[in-house]
Amino acid sequence: MSDCVLLGDRGYLSSTLQLDLFETANIKLETPMRINQIGYKKQPYIFRKSRKRIETLFSQLCDQFMIRRNYAKSFQGFKTRILAKITALTLVQFINKFIFDRPINNIKTQII
Repeated sequence: MSDCVLLGDRGYLSSTLQLDLFETANIKLETPMRINQIGYKKQPYIFRKSRKRIETLFSQLCDQFMIRRNYAKSFQGFKTRILAKITALTLVQFINKFIFDRPINNIKTQII
């Protein structure tokens, strides 16, 4: 990746990391500032909205799809199980959006 903007969480506030990413690959790392930081300014709405969607997706993968629990015996099995869980989540989101016209992250609602 190069010449893009990445969204990070508050753990990536390191200015040296941001500078290194920018100098090596022209990547701008957008991280929300903490309220008590000097020169605090609120992150733009589109970044906050995107970040919230990402956090919700990770939470759903961990809680409903139990992506951390994986008892695969080989790396091929591990990849297959992770891919199956991500595919299932994507399919539920697609059905919610384009068939039932519901919010895409509403995955606990019964489909049928």
